[in-house]
Amino acid sequence: MLEEISALIRENFEAKDSVREDGLKISREIVRECRTATFALHGQDFEKANHSIKAAGKALEKLEVLFEGHADIYHAGFVEHAQQEYSEVSVLSNLLKEEGDAKKIPSPQELKVEYAAYLNGLGDVVGELRRHVLDLIRKESFEKAEVFLGIMENIHAVLMDFDYPDAITRGLRRKTDVSRALIEKTRGDVVNAISQKKLETAMRKLESRL
Repeated sequence: MLEEISALIRENFEAKDSVREDGLKISREIVRECRTATFALHGQDFEKANHSIKAAGKALEKLEVLFEGHADIYHAGFVEHAQQEYSEVSVLSNLLKEEGDAKKIPSPQELKVEYAAYLNGLGDVVGELRRHVLDLIRKESFEKAEVFLGIMENIHAVLMDFDYPDAITRGLRRKTDVSRALIEKTRGDVVNAISQKKLETAMRKLESRL
């Protein structure tokens, strides 16, 4: 009898282990595609980014099917990480393509991701937007830089509303704190750049009068 019980448990564990290994492989594929898309977005290669985002979305659908009946593995953490990466790059893509129009940001339902993963993905968007703002500053596109700084501030304000234990938000508080620090640095960069530009303009005007 004990041997039969042992064999049944071993069979179950073998199946779970196989599913877990397949899930890890797919999860790594999702993360890889999302990071490829992020680099493409910052390089203004929206076609390549869109291709990678679609590939990541299809891979996430594979995970959903793979983990049917294996909720314990589904919630082990790596699926959530993949969903975070997918949420981040999907929101970033929309914001960059739509020139900062936050009204068209995809929802968690549209992306088919868990709420906590979506919010943590939003937290990571702040860091990517800082990178975009710095690019805009270098191009002296100060008005656009201010628009995206405003979006960063809006995201942080939204995240601040979710003051729940980490067991529910999955570490969101830390990302909220990080986003606040990034926003403060970015605001300083924008203000300094605008002030420097105004000073340069004033100096040129003064020189032209002399």
